[in-house]
Formats: sequence, structure tokens, C-alpha cells
Amino acid sequence: MRGECICGEIAFELIGELPKLYQCHCSICRKQGGSASNTGLIVAKEIFRWLNGEEKITSYVKPTGFRSDFCSLCGSVVPNPFRDKPYVWVPAGSLDDTQPLEIAVHICVDSKASWDNQIPAELTQYETMPTLTELIDLLHSNVGR
Repeated sequence: MRGECICGEIAFELIGELPKLYQCHCSICRKQGGSASNTGLIVAKEIFRWLNGEEKITSYVKPTGFRSDFCSLCGSVVPNPFRDKPYVWVPAGSLDDTQPLEIAVHICVDSKASWDNQIPAELTQYETMPTLTELIDLLHSNVGR
């Protein structure tokens, strides 16, 4: 599956079976995406490949370690290395929809916006951020099966 920024200067590819998606409802993710939540994937580095424009990426890192990479031309949020782990965070909105993807979990629901009432009760929810290992295990539970 391919993905790119709004202007198309930055493009990437995911090769192989993809994990499930998550939606984060914390205030930082709301600000980053400009919506009620931020939907993303955490993919293994081996299945991620830049196609072009990597040199056009600008990064912002908060003292807490939260990182946001974006296109220096159009401002679109783009993938970034997932901390010190062998994973890449991919914003789901940057993907071209060529295969079905499934949201598996909603995180940080205790800090959701007061107007956010779209979280399906049947999906797994965490009031705060689960451990990184727990989140990755949950999202990757379908990969390779």
C-alpha cells in the first residue's frame, strides 16, 4: 500500500500484511490531526520504505518524546520512526485506500474532546495510554495469520 503527503512530494510504501489501526483521543493527537482523534498504524521497519521526498521532512519533538514529522512544503503529517523500537508510526490518513484496514482499539479515551461521541462501545478502549508492548501486540495480533 502506498501513501503520500497532500502535495505528493513525500511518498512511501508498506509491503506486506498490515497491522490493525488505533485511534488516539489525547489532546496532542487531536491537535496534530485537527480532529476528534488521530488514527495510525505501527508497522515493522522491514515493511516500510520511503519512495521519495524524505529530505523534505521536518520534525518536531516535544520534551516528552512525542514526535511529529511533516512535509515542509504542504504541512501534511508523515510517518516517523517509533521511538527506539523497530517500528514506524504511520498516519492512516496518508494512506491510499487499496486494502481494507480495521480499527482495533481506542486509546486515551479519558481525555477525549467533550464533543467526541463516536467511539464504538464494542471496540477495545483504554482510558489512558496502554504500555507500548501491549498496544503493539494488540495491533499486530492479526499479522501473519
